[in-house]
Amino acid sequence: MHRRSADIRLRGLSRALERHTPRFTEPELRGEGGPARASVALVVRPRGDELELLLIRRAMREGDPWSGHMALPGGHSGPADADARATSERETWEEVGIDLRRSGMLLGRLDDVEPRSGAPRIVVSAFVFGVPAGTEAVWNHEVDLAVWVPVDQLAAPGAVTEYLHPHPDGTELRFPAISIQEHVIWGITYRIVTQFLGLVGEP
Repeated sequence: MHRRSADIRLRGLSRALERHTPRFTEPELRGEGGPARASVALVVRPRGDELELLLIRRAMREGDPWSGHMALPGGHSGPADADARATSERETWEEVGIDLRRSGMLLGRLDDVEPRSGAPRIVVSAFVFGVPAGTEAVWNHEVDLAVWVPVDQLAAPGAVTEYLHPHPDGTELRFPAISIQEHVIWGITYRIVTQFLGLVGEP
């Protein structure tokens, strides 16, 4: 019964994403000096009658403005990547050991997202994949932690919070955020996750 319920939810998620026409920036339209490209994967697995989303905490690394943050598996486009989807699949395999090309099912694509002012110029493409129940993450040196979180908990009103980001002038900047299992999701990951939740019908 649990498996049937989760399968129904996964199919519903796929249908919701199929109704969305993603807005994205074609690389050839960016011109000289345009932003860099990156892709992330929203990896969703069934567990009981729930769906869970894979989140990672990036390892601390000098010069990386996103090190130590909660994120989605992904990274910069490489010269061998055929397209943005290929980048998300390669990076997911490298970072958390999940082979989306073999065991993943592409459910849909979200709108491209760019960081707001003050962050490095980059266009981030996001793809949603379903994977079988029992799929586990085995992360590499780029990742400090990988956790599966229930989608319903991400969407719960009690998860809404703020993140206070220290500014070099001594002040603090307030950002909308999600708090889940003692982890705080903010910034570009927050924008991608909330876009996903909105498209699949969660509040």
